[in-house]
Amino acid sequence: METTQTVSIATNDAGEYRRILAWKMFCQGNRQKDIAQMLEVTQGAISQWIKRATQHGVQSLGKRKAPGRTPYLTAQQKAQLPALLEKGAEHFEFRGDYWTRARIAEVIRREYQVAFSDAHISRLLKEIGWSHQKPIAKATQRDEAKIALWKEETLPALKKKPKTSDALSCI
Repeated sequence: METTQTVSIATNDAGEYRRILAWKMFCQGNRQKDIAQMLEVTQGAISQWIKRATQHGVQSLGKRKAPGRTPYLTAQQKAQLPALLEKGAEHFEFRGDYWTRARIAEVIRREYQVAFSDAHISRLLKEIGWSHQKPIAKATQRDEAKIALWKEETLPALKKKPKTSDALSCI
């Protein structure tokens, strides 16, 4: 074990500062029991910190990001999701071949036994590269030619026209 290394303590995190200070005190020859009393921590904590610094270096005493909760869907399951959805909604016995967040949540529940809220489904879709799209609602009996003719001939007659050119305008 190398105890002659110099350690600088430049951190804003109190826990990190305490761990590095404990290592520095240990390197100066202080006993674990004394370090624990001075830093007001348990001897077990000091022992763990020294073991970590000895095995992995002083940088291992630094602040670490908390790992967080394990995701409900694995990376492999997320990767499979686009292929599942590309089969179409009717493949999963939905009426009409369109996807809604509720339908996608139902497919995920059936396939992976995981329940998600609609809000989370939106985030999940964004994560896998799917965009939220609303269908353009147009009547199936719509006649574009008749609509264009109406706009051209009837609509101008319905619009208000100024009375006369010599009429006073509002100021």
